[in-house]
Amino acid sequence: MNERLLKAVEDRVDDLVALTAGLIRFPTVNPPGEAYGPCAEFLGARLGKLGFETEFIRAEGTPGDSDRYPRVNVVARFDGRSPGPCVHFNSHIDVVEAGDGWTVDPFAGVVKDGKVYGRGACDMKGGLAASVIAAEAFMEVHPDFPGAIEISGTADEESGGFGGVAHLARLGYFSKPKVDHVIIPEPLNKDRICLGHRGVWWAEIETKGEIAHGSMPFLGDNAVRHMGAVLRAFEDELFPALDRKMTRMPVVPEGARRSTMNINSIHGGQTEDFRPGLPSPNVPDWCRLTIDRRFLLEEDIATVKGEVTGILERLKRERKKFDYEIRDLMEVLPLMTERDAPVVKAVAKGIMEVFDREPDYVISPGTYDQKHIARIGHLYDCIAYGPGILDLAHRPDEWVGIGDMVESAKVMAIGLNVLLRGTTG
Repeated sequence: MNERLLKAVEDRVDDLVALTAGLIRFPTVNPPGEAYGPCAEFLGARLGKLGFETEFIRAEGTPGDSDRYPRVNVVARFDGRSPGPCVHFNSHIDVVEAGDGWTVDPFAGVVKDGKVYGRGACDMKGGLAASVIAAEAFMEVHPDFPGAIEISGTADEESGGFGGVAHLARLGYFSKPKVDHVIIPEPLNKDRICLGHRGVWWAEIETKGEIAHGSMPFLGDNAVRHMGAVLRAFEDELFPALDRKMTRMPVVPEGARRSTMNINSIHGGQTEDFRPGLPSPNVPDWCRLTIDRRFLLEEDIATVKGEVTGILERLKRERKKFDYEIRDLMEVLPLMTERDAPVVKAVAKGIMEVFDREPDYVISPGTYDQKHIARIGHLYDCIAYGPGILDLAHRPDEWVGIGDMVESAKVMAIGLNVLLRGTTG
């Protein structure tokens, strides 16, 4: 075990806590995409002091990008003393809204009881800070290392990553020969390696109707009632069928080893902007429903879509005046990096050194930015590994343990040592 490397991490505990709290204090809420620029600049300045060359890349033209809410990403690179592979740590800087139920200020970076609290503490600003500390410790102990280290803070992961990693991947930032290995410090627990994720299909279904006076609904055609028929068919047929599908993928938690579908939203008829007035007495002539379908490695995307469109087509045949449109919003195939991939073996060695046990290998129930690195960048030596407990993400009083961040930083530092110098010592 490289005692000097581990001690270099331990010597930076106060810096690790301060960096995590500092990142949390930027309310990078997405949507709409607030404070991306200031947060990216804060991270870039920190890395610049370490000697990294930093770039700020705005993803102009991507969903949500505007002069008010620019999609700003920071990518920093430090080249070693000689040629070699590049290890890239990628973290998203955006967070979801705070919501209600907090007992601390969600954007104060409160430190107490061995934890750092705040929105994004575990998902994933604690992981970002741990990667910075790991790189800093490694560079101090092994200043003559070969290859390169990159660290990025990217936008919009919570809304699909199109203004962040997807944009950068299209520009070549996540492809060989620029980058060889990628570690994404998502909160999957400090002793687990996440190899990939389930597939996802987002779609919007719209049922059609005909407007009429609400006192004479028989003169119109109610699109909300048509959507009710869709929901009944989903409940009676689709949801039970999905619950019977199981995967060999080691998805966590256990319930996510089945196929799932969530109804994300439903809107119909009268718009919601009339409050505090009263609605117009109309028969709704439209209703829209958004579905979030998560599927397994064993499932084919055409079959996944066919299960939904088959129900809609049957209703069109059987239900009077039923008509619909369906629009794809996003689709991502399931992804699983092989256990013998270099980055997997390197991080596994770090976990063995720090925890004296083999890591658990898991699959995320939801997608994250690994999808763009593989699909667009065609780079498959990529995993998620970082501190934090996934169950705390997006919840009130989100926190990350200081001890967990320290141990994860040690694992990352050892992983760097293996990937760049070929040794744990």
